[in-house]
This record gives sequence, structure tokens and C-alpha cells, in this order.
Amino acid sequence: MKIVKFETWWVDRGKCLFDEKRQGGAKMGWDVIAIKLTTDTGIEGISTCMAARSGGVSESYLHDSIAPVVLGRDPHDREAIFYDLWNVDRHEAFFPVFLPGPVDVALWDICAKAAGLPLYKYIGAYRDSLPVYASGNFHGTVKEYVDEALYYQSIGIPGYKAHPGGPVEFDMEVHQAVRDAVGPDYILMSDPVGEYTMGDAVKVGRQLEALGYKWFEEPFRDFELYKYTELCRTLDIPIAGTETTRGCHWGVAQAIAQRAADIVRADVSWKDGITGTLKIAHMADGFGMNCEIHTTTMNYMDLVNVHVSCAIRNCEYFEYFVPEDNYRLPMKGDLPIRDGRIYVPNEPGVGAELDWDLINASCHSYRCQEL
Repeated sequence: MKIVKFETWWVDRGKCLFDEKRQGGAKMGWDVIAIKLTTDTGIEGISTCMAARSGGVSESYLHDSIAPVVLGRDPHDREAIFYDLWNVDRHEAFFPVFLPGPVDVALWDICAKAAGLPLYKYIGAYRDSLPVYASGNFHGTVKEYVDEALYYQSIGIPGYKAHPGGPVEFDMEVHQAVRDAVGPDYILMSDPVGEYTMGDAVKVGRQLEALGYKWFEEPFRDFELYKYTELCRTLDIPIAGTETTRGCHWGVAQAIAQRAADIVRADVSWKDGITGTLKIAHMADGFGMNCEIHTTTMNYMDLVNVHVSCAIRNCEYFEYFVPEDNYRLPMKGDLPIRDGRIYVPNEPGVGAELDWDLINASCHSYRCQEL
């Protein structure tokens, strides 16, 4: 079996999805690229890819630098392809962090379908579901955070993670108000995606400890390892990091070696696919650490995250990026969440479909390479 066709569709997010604003008023300008790899046996591997500010640039990377490495290869040779792409990146390509991973996902999808197994079973299953926490966006008022947390609590989601957007005083007000609203036993996390000083991080961390939050995530840039090491040493609440750390498992290894995180983060989009995410999760497991899988901001790829999370022991929760309609991007149907848990599909491969009618109706461009 070998890959004989590499296809991409650059889909205009604005035409079919939403116009989400981020911290400071900036817009999430990412379109999405649908990727399809086809083998000489007719099996198709599907994934989706963030397209940053220019889908054209992302498409060029995919077709100029990645497709030549993949075409003609056996999709079972994922490990060799993983390292070949890292060599290309080192020598010339300098890939955006989210580009190689989706291609790796499509390779795994092919192989699981060929084996007639759901992806998590093909990897090696540990469970078939895990609990969900709702992960919201940045909001301008404390009330918006409270209302969001209360809504997801009311529909049975067992946890909520706030992304307070600063300044520190506002973040602390959010933390207190959300805890007061949801009660003492509801699972809460905080991820300010911050640029805190060490003093501010300690102050906020002490507040979160007193309020019973589960973890404190990304108070600094990921490369500020010294600050993370000192914070982990100072606080009792677990510190989660490495979400945006470059270098896949090599980069995360530096944070672990310097004791700069209590929980590491990875996902199949930003950490070089299933292959890279498994390397990080297994490495963390060897140190007795959890690898909490991070949202890809795309429901289809988040479903791949579920497969990976159900194939490892050291992930406690599924990050459910909300509101869900904003992140379908463009998967058919809803994520399989029932009674506060997400369940892994049992169809061969990823077990979900893309909305090809929507893709074709909203397509900026289509590109195809064949052997």
C-alpha cells in the first residue's frame, strides 16, 4: 500500500463558520485546510489543518515541502516519515508548528481503516471515554465568565476552564466570581495565556489554591523555563505548560528536565500529529506526569485527540472548546458527549466525516498532486 494522491481544500472560515475575537481584540484569522491522502488500494486518510493568516502559504508548505516526502510512501512508515519531515524542517522549510501534524493524522487514519479498527484500538486502547471540561474564550466582563461556567454546569459538563485576559486584578476577580457561582466542588482551571511577572503569578496561584482550582496554566511564555521552575517550586497547585513549546517531544523534554511543569500539554495539531503527541505523553508517563491533551480548535482533530487520550493512561480530561458550533471546522455532527463524558467512536479510523458540500461551497482553492 502506498500514497498516490495528496489533496487539499483551502476553506474560507468567514464564509461558513464564525468571526471569533481573541485577547486584545485581535481576530482568529485562521481558515481551515481539509487534507485527503489516498492510497493505491483506495483507502482515504482525512484530517484538517489550521491555515494561520494565509491559507495560500499553508497550502504551499503542504504541497512544496510535505507532499513530496509522503507521496509514494507506505502509510505504515509513519515513524520514518515523521523524522524525514523533521529533517526537511531543519534544513529548509521551517514549518509553522501546526502543519506536519495533520498529515501524520491522515496516515494513521489510513492504517487504522486498513486494519478495520477504530483509531484508539489501533494505537492500543486504555479506555473508551473520559470526562469533559468546557474551555471558553476571552471575555470582556466578569459576568460573561460566570454565565458561561453556569451554562455548562447546567447541561452536565463537570468542569470549566477560564481564560481570563488580564490585567491580573481582573483575572483574580474572575477566579473568585466563577468559584462563588458554581460552588465549592465544581472542577475549575485557569489559563490566562499570560505574561505575568513572577510576583503576580505567585499571588494568583495562591488565590487559585485557596479557591480549589485544579491547575494553573500558562502564566508565562513557554520559553520562560526559569520562571516556570521557580513557580513549580513555590506553589502547591499543579502548573500546566508546554502547550506552545516548539520542538515536539524534544522541546517538552527540556521543560521536564528543568522541572518547569507539573502537567505537560500536547495535541495532534501543534505537536506533530499522533506520532508526536504519543511521544510526549509516553515520555511524561515515564516521569509520573499527566499529559493533558490540548484542543486543536477544530472538532474533527479534537476527535482525533479523543482517540489518543483513550490510548494513554496519563490524561484526565477532554478539553471541550466552546461554543462548539464555532469549531466544527467543518466536521459533520456534534462531538459525542453524553452525561459529561466524551466517547470515542468505534468505526474504523477516526470515525467522523467532513462536510464536503460545505467545503466545496466555501473553498478558496483546491490543489492535488498524484504519482
